[in-house]
Amino acid sequence: MDLTLDGAGPTAHRTLSLAYDRGMLTVRLTRPERQNSITPVLLAELDAALDLAERLEDCRLVVLEAEGGTFCSGMDLYDAVDPGTADADQGGTAYYDLLERLTSVGRIVVARVDGQVVGGGVGLVAASDFVLATARSQFSLPEALWGLMPCSVLPFLVRRVGFQRAHTMALSTLPVGAAEAERCRLVDEVTEDAWPFLRRLLFRASRFDGTVVGDLKRYLRRLWIVDGATQDLAVGEFSRLMSSDAVRRRITEFASGQAAVRFSTDLP
Repeated sequence: MDLTLDGAGPTAHRTLSLAYDRGMLTVRLTRPERQNSITPVLLAELDAALDLAERLEDCRLVVLEAEGGTFCSGMDLYDAVDPGTADADQGGTAYYDLLERLTSVGRIVVARVDGQVVGGGVGLVAASDFVLATARSQFSLPEALWGLMPCSVLPFLVRRVGFQRAHTMALSTLPVGAAEAERCRLVDEVTEDAWPFLRRLLFRASRFDGTVVGDLKRYLRRLWIVDGATQDLAVGEFSRLMSSDAVRRRITEFASGQAAVRFSTDLP
């Protein structure tokens, strides 16, 4: 089957790979050497993968997964401070647009997590319809350590786990383990084998009319408080913070290995 993104063959995918089988499109992040970090290319390819899912008439599930021990480490810090590529406003808008697309695309989106999820990666998880995670998975929002806020993540995280839990994750920067993430509903099921759940879900979804998922998502979005003003606020705050010299210095120091900050449970 042709799994073409934007007119380019599968070999042109720079940040992900695709596989399709009987109604399920698997989108796998393939930059473990950069902790599957978020770049403009990744955002564009993920958006194109959702286009592909909608072109495949019998597709019902989109499964997001990743190579290596990190599902997604959030924004690529090297790109973020590179004056030749950095555009906080444009990048923030593209990222927010993708999260919004995940919540509205006419396919069921399942995040299959195995390992670390950091910063913007938490947004990808929170915007998914279902989240399956292995017991070794952890979720954290470290942005405050650099003087940032998870501006675009929070509207979607609040929707999934509630205001207070999202507030404490952002304020503490402490990692949340898989069991705790399941208790607060960031994760729907902790399992080492996602296939039984995916098989049951795909069986049910294959009985749906092709328009049901999109209609349901659009209706639910109208019941929720996130709107265009939320995006303006999130992107505006992110752009403002990224223009700070102090923030950019902190990010540069961390990216170059000069900062002694570790995102692990052994921090005091």
